[in-house]
Amino acid sequence: MVAAQVLTPGQVWWSAVRPATLAASVAPVLGGTAIALHDGTVRPVAGAAALVVAVAMQLGVNFANDYSDHRRGADSAKRMGPVRAASSGVVAPEHVRLAAMAAFGVAGLVGAILSLTTDWRLLIVGAACLLAGWLYTGGPRPYGYMGMGEIFVFVFFGFVATCGTVYVEILRVTPLAILFSVSFGSLATAILVLNNLRDMETDAAAGKRTLATMIGRPRTLYLLVVLACLAFTVPIVVFMTHLAAVTVMLVHFGIPIAAVPVRTAFATASGPALVGALKRMAVAELAFALLLTAGLVL
Repeated sequence: MVAAQVLTPGQVWWSAVRPATLAASVAPVLGGTAIALHDGTVRPVAGAAALVVAVAMQLGVNFANDYSDHRRGADSAKRMGPVRAASSGVVAPEHVRLAAMAAFGVAGLVGAILSLTTDWRLLIVGAACLLAGWLYTGGPRPYGYMGMGEIFVFVFFGFVATCGTVYVEILRVTPLAILFSVSFGSLATAILVLNNLRDMETDAAAGKRTLATMIGRPRTLYLLVVLACLAFTVPIVVFMTHLAAVTVMLVHFGIPIAAVPVRTAFATASGPALVGALKRMAVAELAFALLLTAGLVL
């Protein structure tokens, strides 16, 4: 009989970080910076601060989700995917809650400084981000348990992250920023869709009503296809409306990367396979951002 692997606290914390999901926070800031370089003169310090805020927000959401799902009993032994810190028995749940608060605190502090040195109205946006991040799975009526998680991700990791980065760097939001916020929002949402596909059975058993559990697997798969197609349709619109040169079409070299996790989702409901598909979609979003940067700089 093979002994079960004993995880160290460091391994459990790293798993709780969910590094694959960090693409959803890094990619729109990278893409937004490329758009800002294309459309104006950037403020590099503001861009760096925007990256800190985005990553800290993502960490806060991940830790808060970890803690809240544990409290609500959504992390059963049958769940596939990364080890959850609060349910691991290695890390105290209260420490996970404190980690979430610390991450949100960093995001709030850096965001407040960035807002006051850019536009005080951004304080309102920042407050909305922090509130939405905590209430995703926390609070008395978490909207992540009501099938609204995809809307949160699309708005905050698409429009807010991309347009917000462009705004703090060049002090205006451009049409290019708005259009590509749709791409980044779609790819980030696709990551969540794959996550919810993987956890459909355990979420349903725990009473966690994600969009996937509400509309079923076939419709969720169609949603995944729509999101992937939408992300790569935007560059075509950008080129046809003369907002950028033909080099913006370089992002289409990322299509084969994004196609693999979509194909995997249609081929199997296996938990380990969908874990790999989620990571591959995160790579696709980073590749999209890097190819967009190359296309706009060229």
